[in-house]
Amino acid sequence: MRKHKTEIISRLVSIQDDFDLKKIAFSGQCFRVRRFEDDSYRFVTGEHILYIRKERQGQFSVSCDAEKWQRIWRTYFDLDRCYAEMFDKNWDKHSFVREAMMFGRGLRVLRQDPWEMLVSFIISQRKSIPAISKSVEMLAEKFGHPIDTPRETVFTFPMPKDLEKTSSDGLKECGLGYRVRYVLDAIHKATEGMLDMESLSAYNDTHMLEALQQVDGVGKKVANCVALFGYGRSACVPVDVWISRAIKEGCGGESPFPRFGDNAGIIQQYVFYYEKYGQSR
Repeated sequence: MRKHKTEIISRLVSIQDDFDLKKIAFSGQCFRVRRFEDDSYRFVTGEHILYIRKERQGQFSVSCDAEKWQRIWRTYFDLDRCYAEMFDKNWDKHSFVREAMMFGRGLRVLRQDPWEMLVSFIISQRKSIPAISKSVEMLAEKFGHPIDTPRETVFTFPMPKDLEKTSSDGLKECGLGYRVRYVLDAIHKATEGMLDMESLSAYNDTHMLEALQQVDGVGKKVANCVALFGYGRSACVPVDVWISRAIKEGCGGESPFPRFGDNAGIIQQYVFYYEKYGQSR
């Protein structure tokens, strides 16, 4: 069923913390963000769509009312955590990490839908960020629900029930390649009750990572991505090729993340962003 949204960017919210829309949007953790020519950004989570633009320092115009901002988007942008305070407490613990944090200041770790994160990061294996985004959007357009906004039609990311009857061929059409069988296994486990994404939120980090790795094709890296970006488990550190290279070349082969404790996953995002977009050392 088609849903119509009538919000326009008109309401101002104050964010008095580290918050850089461009860095957040292109930090490799969200694959459905869109940037417009007026420097506004579109974010999607579940059935909710937000257009947000920086107007001046600490002031942003948003396309939602106060209730939705507090209930949906405050959590999504992790605004109950003070990143400036976290930055001040951690920036001088490691010389390479200090460079990465300075370069990436303004990043935040988003709290996204766990199911979307599971499927998206299964797809992410051996794919570039643009290719991941393309496949995720194709999945949404093929199996999700359309929502009309004043700017565009946006499709929701399909939940397990939306994918229950899909075939291998249907997923292949979305550019999933060899990952089709992994996504099918995730769909099967979710629809048959063997994987309850909501119940996982009650697990500790270790048990959550173990449960996620019961899905075919989900290893430590993908499981940590889901835990960090889907459940807000900020101590979890996904280690991909970028982080592996940073540890080897920037940190002398020794991982710096254990010294950051519960903030290690956030620190990982600074390092990832720096390794991908920073100046060559």
